[in-house]
Amino acid sequence: MARLRQYYREEVIPQIMQELKYKNVCQVPRLEKIVLNMGMDAGTKEKGLIEEAESHLTVISGQKPIITKARKSIAGFKVREGMPVGCKVSLRGARMYEFFDRLVNVAIPRIRDFRGLENKLDGHGNYTLGIQEIIIFPEIDLDHVTRQQGMDTIIVTSAETDNEARLLLSLMGMPFKRKPEDKK
Repeated sequence: MARLRQYYREEVIPQIMQELKYKNVCQVPRLEKIVLNMGMDAGTKEKGLIEEAESHLTVISGQKPIITKARKSIAGFKVREGMPVGCKVSLRGARMYEFFDRLVNVAIPRIRDFRGLENKLDGHGNYTLGIQEIIIFPEIDLDHVTRQQGMDTIIVTSAETDNEARLLLSLMGMPFKRKPEDKK
């Protein structure tokens, strides 16, 4: 069992049940999936960049991503329908917990001048994190990075409100910025 999943079951569920006064364990929000997405602007021109992004995402996630293709042509961006424009992977189960553990405990602390993550969720209990440099992950070999690349990380929870999701993520170790009234 993933270390973070065990921590969730033994520590986080009782704390959330006590704080939100839930009677049933099934009411407690949980992580459903994590989606990693890399969009490539220049990937449409240079074929090797898509393969490089795919290999980096494979190393980071431990799962082979799918190549996303353009749905329609956009002349201003020189994109034609069916051209590869990025790659994405959805993580569930043990891989999701392993990735979340590495993200929170290893990768995020390696961000330069890090002062906490924004505290904004999407209104449905999901959190999106934009990572500007994938080199914060220790699995990435710097010798094989030809172009600086970022990625989006979408954390989907079963929470019905943003406050439930914020509580879940903060108890699982997500380093959110403190609100001014919390600093007192």
